[in-house]
Amino acid sequence: MSGINGIGGNTPVNRVAGAKAIHKSVPAKPAAMVKTDRVELSTVKHLMETLKAGGPIRADKVAAIKAQIAAGTYETSAKLDAAIERLMNDLG
Repeated sequence: MSGINGIGGNTPVNRVAGAKAIHKSVPAKPAAMVKTDRVELSTVKHLMETLKAGGPIRADKVAAIKAQIAAGTYETSAKLDAAIERLMNDLG
């Protein structure tokens, strides 16, 4: 690539005459100042606790939906239309 106004050419980098190296030590952080990241997802935690506790899951409803999915009758055009309508309403 050719240089533009002397920038970016193939000229090697040269040491500046009389420049002194700067050595600076950075003190280690004391153990009391070390911080850790933490994320709390309260709604997810609540749902997970409900699932683990065996919350109000309607086994009969789950079994009926599984049977419909296995039979290929769960997804209907009416359900798809309703889902699309809700999505369009959510998007505004």
